Amino acid sequence: MAGRRNNGVLAVWAEAQRQEQRREEARWRAQAAEQRRWEREQREAQKAAARGEREAHREYQQSREAEAARRTAELDGRVEELRGLLAAGLARPAFRAQSLLAARPVPPFEPGRLGEPVPMPDQAHYQVPPPDRAQARNPGVRQQYEQYVAQARARFEQDWYAAQAAEAERQRRLGEYHGQYLEWVARFRREDEERAARTEESLRRLRSGEAEAVQEYFSAVLYASAGWPEGFPHRLVAAWEASSRQLVVNWELPGADVVPATGRVRYVKADDREAEVARPATERKALYREVLAQSALRVVTELYRADGDGLLASVVLNGFVRGIDPATGREAERFLTTVTVDRAEFAGLTLDRVAAVECFQGLGGVLSARPERLDEVRPDRLPETVGGSVAGQGGEDDPDLFEMDPIEFEELIAELFRLRGFRVMTTARSGDAGVDVVAEDLDPVTGGRIVIQAKRYRSTVSPTAVRDLDSTVRHHGAIKGILVTTAGFGPGSYDYIRNKPLTLVSGPELVELLAEQGLRGRLGERTSGGGANGGSANGSGPNGSRANGLGGDGSGGAATGGAAAGTAGATSTVALSWGSRTAGGDPVELDVSAFLCAKGRVLDDEHFVFFNNPQDPDGAVRLHPTRSVPGEPVRRAELTLDTARLAPAVDEVVVAVSTEEEEPPTLPLGYVHGLALSGAFGPDVTGPARWEAGTGGVPESAMVVGSFQRRGGVWQFEPSGTPVPGGLAGLAVRWGVAVE
Repeated sequence: MAGRRNNGVLAVWAEAQRQEQRREEARWRAQAAEQRRWEREQREAQKAAARGEREAHREYQQSREAEAARRTAELDGRVEELRGLLAAGLARPAFRAQSLLAARPVPPFEPGRLGEPVPMPDQAHYQVPPPDRAQARNPGVRQQYEQYVAQARARFEQDWYAAQAAEAERQRRLGEYHGQYLEWVARFRREDEERAARTEESLRRLRSGEAEAVQEYFSAVLYASAGWPEGFPHRLVAAWEASSRQLVVNWELPGADVVPATGRVRYVKADDREAEVARPATERKALYREVLAQSALRVVTELYRADGDGLLASVVLNGFVRGIDPATGREAERFLTTVTVDRAEFAGLTLDRVAAVECFQGLGGVLSARPERLDEVRPDRLPETVGGSVAGQGGEDDPDLFEMDPIEFEELIAELFRLRGFRVMTTARSGDAGVDVVAEDLDPVTGGRIVIQAKRYRSTVSPTAVRDLDSTVRHHGAIKGILVTTAGFGPGSYDYIRNKPLTLVSGPELVELLAEQGLRGRLGERTSGGGANGGSANGSGPNGSRANGLGGDGSGGAATGGAAAGTAGATSTVALSWGSRTAGGDPVELDVSAFLCAKGRVLDDEHFVFFNNPQDPDGAVRLHPTRSVPGEPVRRAELTLDTARLAPAVDEVVVAVSTEEEEPPTLPLGYVHGLALSGAFGPDVTGPARWEAGTGGVPESAMVVGSFQRRGGVWQFEPSGTPVPGGLAGLAVRWGVAVE
């Protein structure tokens, strides 16, 4: 019995040990399973992270590829915009002179928040919930409820009376504001009627063919032309010849950089960068030539479409860009296109179906063979040569070319070409008929004999003289013929020399060429305003044109036009001049601006006169183009004021200058030397004849040079010299112009 009990104890103990071992094994297996689960989860997390990194990297690469595609699309869009230049112009409505007479719409009355009634208090929001029936039996609760009701009623009445007072004040202010609006509307309509009357007078002068009115109208048509691609300039010079009904225009063209140098953009995954693929040079050249041809056709189209009265019989259009003249090393206008288009011939074109370059050349237009290198063409005719007489130029002490001895004049022309590098011989004493000067171009490849005729005329040289020169060139076996005159030439002469080895040099061009070589000469007697008794050729826009083909290199001198400095009637002129380069040799260009103000603020944005708005709506203040002073390193800009045309509210016209801001940083005025103002004033204006601005050490890029101020019935110009920070934008903000 005892042995079995012992055996039973051992069995129990053994079973207990076995159970413990099983439990230990279970715990081990559970721990192992947990470890495997954790390891499995870690592996899954690592895989997911790797997948996330790959996905993120793939999304990053896709975003870079999308950015490259967006930039490529922008480039393609720019090219399409350039290719559709003419089509875009044809799609725009034609300008009509009668549209200028349309009454300007009166802006509606906008009271803003004054038009919103003051909300009255709602009595429902002041109600006090009554106690329930059980609470109402309690005198204390009932008394407290009545107190709450009385307080709520008092608050409501207080708020209601305050709202009524606020509403009465609102209505008073609204009525006052509406009265001011009605006064403004009456003034607006009165000014609009005055504007319409002035416009009607301008249109009457236009229909009568008055040269100044015709030039002003068509210049405004082109200057206000819209829908051109970004970066296209709008500068021009125009002149009108009534006898032939011909408009001669110099129009600024965009540079070759208007065509994107990059053809497309691609993303390089290996280097994580965007690579720009260059546009083929042949494609860029072809597209730029197409842009030039389309620009010319579009300008001519806009001129003829705007000519509802049939004033224009023909248009001469010369396209130029600003570039370095290899003959002088100076920046000048380089002519890349020229064309003379008759109205009837142009009307026969279906412009929406033509190839621009072929159409332009089919009209007889000449397009530079290498415009991207600024290779020039010879303009058919220049604005400053229009008319039977030309503007006087040169200093008072210079010899008058009109009065010069004929042989002395021929000697002067010979010396001009001698200084230009030719071997020269005069024929005045040898009696060689039809030739005054013979020049030899000594270049062994392109050189040869050049015959030159010199004519001291006061009126237009006849086409017969030009045809005689052509015969003389053939008779002498010369490579070129040049006709130099102190006067000008008509359209027939310029038509005749087209595609012939002939060059015409007008009086203004001759004076410029003489000045370039240090020679002296002027045209007629000088007047107090700087003009000459020979008359003037009117211009509007940037000045300076070249007389091409004077020698084997095809280079010539710059000739400037623009308004004379003199005064006529009530017109006053202030001329600003400055050194064309800094002490370090960098070019200097200043923008002249004017602000027509009433009580210290400009009337509106249209009364801010600057390069993009060269005159105010009334034509009282007009900014003339900047030009170079012949023979001097000086730039000059003129601004004219006609007090009779000023709006009645104007009590001050502020004149300012600022350095150009196209490429930051802007040039401080301290780097500008020789800034000076000269004035020629009408009978109702007083002011200094000359004033010099002190710009030394001035860090700002803008300055108020002075202002016309009305005192009683007399205007007076007061110099200032006050620097203004912020350049042209700073000036605009100072005088209240809205700047975006």
